Amino acid sequence: MATLDGKTALVTGGGRGIGRAIALRLATDGARVAVHYGASADAATEVVELIRARGGDAFALQAQLGVPGDAAALWSAFERHADGVDIIVNNAGALGAREPFEDVTEAGFDDVFAINTKAPFFIVQQGLTRLRDAGRIVNVSTSFTHGSRNPDLLAYSMSKAAIDAFTGALAKHLGPRGITVNAVGPGATATDMNAARLATPEGRDAIASRSPLNRVAEPQDIADIVAFLASPDARWVTGQWIDATGGALL
Repeated sequence: MATLDGKTALVTGGGRGIGRAIALRLATDGARVAVHYGASADAATEVVELIRARGGDAFALQAQLGVPGDAAALWSAFERHADGVDIIVNNAGALGAREPFEDVTEAGFDDVFAINTKAPFFIVQQGLTRLRDAGRIVNVSTSFTHGSRNPDLLAYSMSKAAIDAFTGALAKHLGPRGITVNAVGPGATATDMNAARLATPEGRDAIASRSPLNRVAEPQDIADIVAFLASPDARWVTGQWIDATGGALL
């Protein structure tokens, strides 16, 4: 029997990149997967169809994050398909502009925090009545909060540092219900977010050289870590930030 048979999972930003890989992996493990998307309807539909073609169960739901009422809209869309959730993966995020500290605008700063910090906070808050006991929450963070500093992505790094704090506090709050809460911190991964940096052999080699394993992470590498945290095997792991950089922070 698959480890997640009978479970329902929500993956925000599940149509592309790391979110897509997470949705596919959780479905492979037996979960029914809610594939959330903001604007990429075709990509989310493709993920759902692929899961179903493999014998799994999934549905897509749309909600724009980072706007007033986003969490309520997401859960309203979710409830058209399911009446409860066992796994919440807060994956959707915005990198924001790569720019010097001096050039960051209030509007850009607010947009990054609205999507990366405020949306996950209220998605979980409003999801607590739907989240079953012994459930799992996994937040996708970044290596930029643990030693891999990038001054040109300061607002992004700060927004994810808030998610790390959220993870630890929420783990203590939800522990009595048997719910674990953990964060995963990827480094540079082969997704659209890093496409420009990986477009040349020189750029790819430079990123690969950061890891002792000497390669660039693929979305599946991150998805497999998330799948462990979502599984019964991770029942004694909570409040943790998991280094998912292939050793790049050593």
